Amino acid sequence: MIERRPAWPAMLELLKPVTWFPPMWAFICGIVSSGASAEDQWGLIIAGVLLAGPLICGTSQAVNDWFDRHVDAINEPRRPIPSGRMPGQWGLYIAVVWTFVSLAVAAMLSKWVFAASALGMALAWAYSAPPFRLKKNGWWGNSAVALCYEGVPWLTAVVVMTAGALPRAEIVVLALVYSVGAHGIMTLNDFKSVQGDRRMGVGSLPVQLGVDVAARVACGVMVIAQIAVAGLLFLWDRPVHAGVITVLLIGQMMMMQRLLRRPAELDVWYNALGVPLYVLGMMVSALAIRSLP
Repeated sequence: MIERRPAWPAMLELLKPVTWFPPMWAFICGIVSSGASAEDQWGLIIAGVLLAGPLICGTSQAVNDWFDRHVDAINEPRRPIPSGRMPGQWGLYIAVVWTFVSLAVAAMLSKWVFAASALGMALAWAYSAPPFRLKKNGWWGNSAVALCYEGVPWLTAVVVMTAGALPRAEIVVLALVYSVGAHGIMTLNDFKSVQGDRRMGVGSLPVQLGVDVAARVACGVMVIAQIAVAGLLFLWDRPVHAGVITVLLIGQMMMMQRLLRRPAELDVWYNALGVPLYVLGMMVSALAIRSLP
């Protein structure tokens, strides 16, 4: 029996365009922090941004939805697969095809982009698919996602802009620190799935620690990471940028106070208002180290 082909809107929803922004933004931060001129490289830049977002991140979302279809049937039954709008094994087909498309595009850009993309793809599949299924432990799973969302695209962009040169130590440190902080953002994203995760044996941090403790851990990780960034920028003689990071952090901490009173209800509110201050700080940091000797 031939499976019914899903409608295009369901296919696009499976790839979750709303999730493409973080890796695309991190890639742009990498471009800025490299200090390289964008002149005559716009084609490469656009290709890299699209690779980070619609292709690699889109693939990770399709992979996750396929292997999480039973959990989503509890948490979010309106998603394409549990709702039946993505029939049969079409979710898996799209995940596999999009993986190969992403790697093919990466290979056309450079060997370094291909290597970074292969790493991202490997982590995306390991996060969701057995036998690894890193998401079954929130510490490991969130670390993999945070690295793919922030560190890998940031450093890849630097390599692209500098024709294969290794990123400066300051850039590597900032990209990794922001990846650590993003672990907290990933934890907040798990709050909406507690019921299904608990029933299906997925050990997200809200399941392992409880929502209240997980919220404190998430906020603590984000705060410590940004304190580290501000301190580093001050040591690198960028006091104005360090001050801006501090102001952005204070704004987040004020919102965190409200979040921690009702984390199960205000996680979406904080993601909409607090997280943008975090990612704005990434660009401030990228601009700060752009002109470092």
